[in-house]
Amino acid sequence: MVIVDQFDIRYGAEVAAARRDGRPIVALESTIVAHGLPRPDNLRVAREIEQVVRDNGAVPATIGMVGGELIVGLDDAQLTRLATADGVAKLSVRDLALAAAAGADGATTVAATSAVAAAAGIGVFATGGLGGVHRDAARTFDESADLVTLAGTPIAVVCAGVKSILDVGATLERLETLGVAVAGYRTRRFPGFYICDSGFDLDWSVDSPAAAAAVLRARRDHGVHRGALIIANPLPPGEQLDPALHDRVLAEGLSMVERDRITGKAVTPFLLAHFHTATAGRSLDVNIRIILRNAELAALIAVAAAS
Repeated sequence: MVIVDQFDIRYGAEVAAARRDGRPIVALESTIVAHGLPRPDNLRVAREIEQVVRDNGAVPATIGMVGGELIVGLDDAQLTRLATADGVAKLSVRDLALAAAAGADGATTVAATSAVAAAAGIGVFATGGLGGVHRDAARTFDESADLVTLAGTPIAVVCAGVKSILDVGATLERLETLGVAVAGYRTRRFPGFYICDSGFDLDWSVDSPAAAAAVLRARRDHGVHRGALIIANPLPPGEQLDPALHDRVLAEGLSMVERDRITGKAVTPFLLAHFHTATAGRSLDVNIRIILRNAELAALIAVAAAS
């Protein structure tokens, strides 16, 4: 066991064996299971994500809390519990102690998953999209804890950028200020989750899992022990949500947020639900494609880094 902020981490059997044998491991979040996808799709997709990692040569380590115990590598029964139970807490780093003391079931966000994975010695993490700076942050100071956590966490995060409901430009500025490196995967344009191009350039790109692994080795060799490496993996243009539909639905949703005075933590789930309804489920299909593609790439990077 290792200690993270005074927590004992328990390893699932598959992950424990992989650690013992030196096999590549990919961390996965559990928030997408408990909060990000509707039932019953969430459990099916969670299992598919793990299988994609296995199929590409790595071991999946879905991270979550069950009965107050922090687990790296949930087994199927634990995954089912988080996917089907009501009242599963959404856990960022700040919530871990409170949830553990309460003996709660909890699903870890990007921030918490990154921190726990890095403490467990896992160097690659696959997720859908990062949290970021909200559009009204100049007034509300609303910014995801993902950004600050990633600034101090040495892990490679494969994602599809940030959701376009956020302020993408401000998010990239914050990542730069916080010293978080960002590279596009086979692109110099930052993806916008549902769409492959958010409209913002990137300074760096990598064109293969081996190239991404070389960056990880260079970080180690040069003593870069703080801050994440974001590998932004866009969907192919033919698999993205239609950009015109995306822009129309986003404008409608933002107008509804202002009209109904929706604020704070309620904004993101409201907008995502609006996307799902207004696109007749197409946004959900895109979301699932994103996480499966990111899990595949993360596994390939983890294998290349281990070789």
